[in-house]
Amino acid sequence: MSDPTSKVRPVLAEMRINGLGVIDEATLELDPGFTVVTGETGAGKTMVVTGLHLLGGGRAEASRVRTGADKAVVEGRFQAPAGSPAAKVAEEVGGEADEDGSLIAIRTVGADGRSRAHVGGRSVPVGVLSELAEQLIAVHGQNDQLRLMRPTEQRAVLDRFASDDVSEPLRAYQAVREEWLRVSTELKERTERSRELAREADLLRHGLGEIDAVDPKPGEDVELHDEARRLADADQLREAAQGAQFAVSGSLEGDPDNPGALGLISEAARRLSVSEDPKLREMEPRLVEAATLLADVGAEISGYLDHLEADPGRLESVLQRQAELKALTRKYAADIDGVIAWAADARARLGGLDTSEEALSSLATRRDELAVELGALAERVTAARVEAALELGKAVTEELDGLAMPHATVELAVRPRHAEAGDAQALAVGRSILHAGSSGVDDVELRLISHPGAPALPVHKGASGGELSRVMLALEVVLSHSDPVPTLVFDEVDAGVGGRAAVEVGRRLARLARSHQVIVVTHLPQVAAFADRHLVVDKSADGTFTRSAVRKLDETQRVVELARMLAGMDSTDTGRAHAEELLAAAKADKSSAAVVRRRKKKG
Repeated sequence: MSDPTSKVRPVLAEMRINGLGVIDEATLELDPGFTVVTGETGAGKTMVVTGLHLLGGGRAEASRVRTGADKAVVEGRFQAPAGSPAAKVAEEVGGEADEDGSLIAIRTVGADGRSRAHVGGRSVPVGVLSELAEQLIAVHGQNDQLRLMRPTEQRAVLDRFASDDVSEPLRAYQAVREEWLRVSTELKERTERSRELAREADLLRHGLGEIDAVDPKPGEDVELHDEARRLADADQLREAAQGAQFAVSGSLEGDPDNPGALGLISEAARRLSVSEDPKLREMEPRLVEAATLLADVGAEISGYLDHLEADPGRLESVLQRQAELKALTRKYAADIDGVIAWAADARARLGGLDTSEEALSSLATRRDELAVELGALAERVTAARVEAALELGKAVTEELDGLAMPHATVELAVRPRHAEAGDAQALAVGRSILHAGSSGVDDVELRLISHPGAPALPVHKGASGGELSRVMLALEVVLSHSDPVPTLVFDEVDAGVGGRAAVEVGRRLARLARSHQVIVVTHLPQVAAFADRHLVVDKSADGTFTRSAVRKLDETQRVVELARMLAGMDSTDTGRAHAEELLAAAKADKSSAAVVRRRKKKG
């Protein structure tokens, strides 16, 4: 059983596989603690890990689709509590959890290579599965061991262990570095292109001089166009306005024979108001309202006529101003608002084209100030890494002692990355000129000292395949406190391990399962014995197709499977007795560890 004292955490509760490789149809019910997957060579254990990769948004290959099948489907049911990072990823794309709180993720790969993804009942880009997996699953296999050889990955491992001690000064370093690079680039550009920039500045200043001399106002060209039309057509406009005024208000002399619309409506209203029929009287207010509206229109027309004058002088002035504005719009933009925008951009651009001695000196001073600040931050990052490297090396070495590597020592060397000639990101740090990369000025190398007196060699040179697997497992156990991913998958990371070391690998994985869900594909019975749940991949053939299925083992079946793993001893009493002994020892070990934890918790 998994540790009952472990806190509730998001887990992969179940995975279903259809048509993937040799697996026709299988359902894996996973324990929240330690689940192990075993099976004979070629039975399809790796398809379990492939399915997890597909759920995590990994590359889809048509060759993975089972022969004769139209598609391969992998479905994962996650227990992701509301408010968890995984649940938020699903909510952002419109996905919803089931009634029981389960979040379903599905990946489909067609025989034609096309791939589809669904999260929470919604069709989503495959990239969403990758985002989801970043919050839920980390798969560790042989490829991850290869990745561990890279200096960048080793530095990432150290930074992950150091946590805020490195991340906080590193964030400050990255912010200052961005500004330092910007200022350095600008200074270099202004210096190298001084003549070209000076010519550009002259052109901009000339244009601004022309625009400032005219001093255009926003929308002025439109306003002048309308005014010019009114001035040029003053006589026609006056005739139209006077005719409209006569129609509305009637004769200015008050001729009763020409009362206009206003007079006629007023007379109609008067007649209705004195009618004895209530229905006619009800219409009178509407006629009064119409008369009021007509009176307002008449007044506006009268005002228009008062200000409408044929002014040849003003017309000439407007036309001259239009000519000045058109000279600008021909050169700088389609209209005056565009000209004004061009001028604003030109002034901003001029600020970056100053190639005077004073401007270059100011930039150089700022660059040097930032370089000093950046160098100090780089030293802080390095110091934090050096301190964390000592702690991490010591912790991993202690883990290796329990993994049958008692004489081995792991150390992490934090070395300065010296700048090469012509490096644009060269930075003075202390008395050295280093390359100021985005992750600092350090290279980190994971080294193994296999026994006292042996040289410290890079881990990929100093460790065998089995030792490398143990180093990686030791790192994972040490780093588990800083790993936000709740589910860890290990694919054959125990390769090359046997005997007592295999027992210790199983013990470490069981310890890791106290804080994480652990899924392990293994061929070692010593590892499988520590699992909380044991799944086996069975292979069957009918002469045409080979099929594999996954089943959960009970205690009796576990004994048979462990005996088989013990060099094919499933049919012998000795093999079964050995398997029972393995299971009993593993259970006793986990029970003892649980008692110790409870005592520490009470204490």
